[in-house]
Amino acid sequence: MAFKNIQPRKAYYSADGKLEMNLEEFKKWLKKFDADKDGKISREELREAVRSTGGRFSRLKGWRGMKSADTNKSGFIDENEFNNLVEFAQKHLRVRIVSY
Repeated sequence: MAFKNIQPRKAYYSADGKLEMNLEEFKKWLKKFDADKDGKISREELREAVRSTGGRFSRLKGWRGMKSADTNKSGFIDENEFNNLVEFAQKHLRVRIVSY
């Protein structure tokens, strides 16, 4: 039996207005906001991500996201902490992380 070469699905907005993507797509999307390309997300960069989703109160949500995801209290969300941001993003950033 031959397997089809299935391309990964592109992120899209669902009917309820949430940006829907899988975990790897979420990481790629979030890295777009890494303005200084250091591989880490600062509170200001997270704030820009909140703003891009049409979210309100981006300063507060950026602070809350940093507080919930930055487990080592470095002031940045690094590769090891991206998974910590998933729950926060689904709750506050109008993002839905799906597995497919």
